[in-house]
Amino acid sequence: MVQLYGKDLSLKQLRARTGSLAQFAGVRPFTLEAGAEQGVRCLEFRTGTGFSFTVLLDRGMDIGDANHRGASLGWHSPTGFRHPSFNEPESENGFGVMRSFSGLLMTCGLDHILGAGDEDARHFNYPHRDRINMPLHGRAGFIPATLGGFGLEERKGPDGEDELILWCQGEVRQAAVFGENLRLVRRIEARVGESSFTLHDRVDNLGFSPTPHMFMYHINLGYPVLDEGSRYLAPVTDCLWTAHEPTAQRVGYRTQAAPQHPFEEQVYEHQVAADAQGRVPVALVNDGFDSGRGGDPGLGFAVEYQHDMFPSLYQWQCLQSGLYAFGIEPSTNHVLGRQFARERQQLQWLEHGDRRDYETRFSVLDGSNEIKVFEQQVENIAKPLASEFVTPSGRWR
Repeated sequence: MVQLYGKDLSLKQLRARTGSLAQFAGVRPFTLEAGAEQGVRCLEFRTGTGFSFTVLLDRGMDIGDANHRGASLGWHSPTGFRHPSFNEPESENGFGVMRSFSGLLMTCGLDHILGAGDEDARHFNYPHRDRINMPLHGRAGFIPATLGGFGLEERKGPDGEDELILWCQGEVRQAAVFGENLRLVRRIEARVGESSFTLHDRVDNLGFSPTPHMFMYHINLGYPVLDEGSRYLAPVTDCLWTAHEPTAQRVGYRTQAAPQHPFEEQVYEHQVAADAQGRVPVALVNDGFDSGRGGDPGLGFAVEYQHDMFPSLYQWQCLQSGLYAFGIEPSTNHVLGRQFARERQQLQWLEHGDRRDYETRFSVLDGSNEIKVFEQQVENIAKPLASEFVTPSGRWR
């Protein structure tokens, strides 16, 4: 059965109501044409609930736009979805990414995340280069993908009922001569009749040199999910680290502020707990959102991931006027980077043929009832910390 427009319909009943299922939902390719976005190949997903999102094929198969019933979910920066041919990640001392950073999701990795700098390259056995330049958050998010396919798939759900799945799959290769040879295989699935999608990622080493692996999702939310009074819901048990003095700007980790200028970005690493299945639910919610069309107020966006896949979680508050973004960032590594991981013997290495698998669900919280259910799910794992202004403990696990 497919739940669409308030009805449960079999596939036969749904087909009886149209000449093409694309009338309700589908995956459609298109290409951006304006300015620095020119030439970026995209796929638009529509699930039939008023939820849609755009896959940027030429930017690591990341997610650009995301909308629900006319409300924007993902963050847009002034740069737009710049084509990779106009992007030089290594420029500006490794901060060239700042001229292309935009969208709901930017994938960070595959061998480096966090700050720009030089790293040891001797494991690649090339005597003329013993150091390698690493740009901020790595290279994967700005590599064009090879698209394997996309479409609408009919299959049996867990309950044995027919369901419709929108999907795409592709491959991103991050490689260099006398360097890394890593592959990201990405499959995105969205069920027709639901306001959500699931990201299935596999990273493997096709090269014969052992290669470090670091991976992070930079999930960026903007207005109206982010607004004054929006709340961060996460099963936080401890704050391990902050990039700022907790009370300096009078903005805590849980309740978000209006845009302001000046504002210096605030970054946290939180220790979080998981549910009995090992999943971590995190969301940003705006209880005061009103669509103007009546109905249940409130809007949120949720992320659910496996704790053993992403043992670290960062929070990014960019509340500066003209930018105004909030980041949810599950990561394979602590926020202090590769050298810190190496010293603690926590840096992952992929030998030839090794792989890592990741599965993450993204979903809209539509109205106060869905927000309450999700908030209870979070609080069943861990209650909010006592204070908005958390003092970092430095108790690294």
